[in-house]
Amino acid sequence: MRLPNTAHTQQPWRIHEIAKDFELEDVWALPTPGGPDDLDRLVRQFASPDDDEISDVIVRTLFTIRWKLGRLLGWDKRESGLGKRVTSLRERLPQDLLEGRRGPDLQVVPFYSVYQTDTEWVAELANRTVHTLLHMGWVKDAEGEGYHGQMAALVKPNGAFGRSYMAVIKPLRHTLVYPPMIRSIGRNWEKYR
Repeated sequence: MRLPNTAHTQQPWRIHEIAKDFELEDVWALPTPGGPDDLDRLVRQFASPDDDEISDVIVRTLFTIRWKLGRLLGWDKRESGLGKRVTSLRERLPQDLLEGRRGPDLQVVPFYSVYQTDTEWVAELANRTVHTLLHMGWVKDAEGEGYHGQMAALVKPNGAFGRSYMAVIKPLRHTLVYPPMIRSIGRNWEKYR
């Protein structure tokens, strides 16, 4: 379920102090009921190639088209990515996060882990269109009896081209990408409970 931005901004996440120049694009509740210490399980599940969260045919097709377009148009060249066009968010981390757990990189899409704590995990991707952060947090349910995952996308578009790209894909993300991806996260969560 899509959430208001305040569901992310009102949490005491460390990402707020580190990524002030990124725009909060989307916030979603994840169907992952659990206990207070289950974020690590969610992150491992999401990053695992065995539990492909983009297994839905439409989602997989859209990602395939995007990566082929990126290759064809040069959007994903190494010189457009992390360490070249943009500095990794890891360069901004305070010492305690640098020395802490980093978390896993994603296997299916080129997101690289930045840091992981007991309540949040961040991975990043950069190319010619955007520098984007995938943030997963672990939050208390509204009733205060359990916990669940929450996913947010933070972006820094690369100029007018990046802003246009983000505007074009927004309806696709909200209708064809996130809903089936979130259902897949929930199915995998229940399957490996």
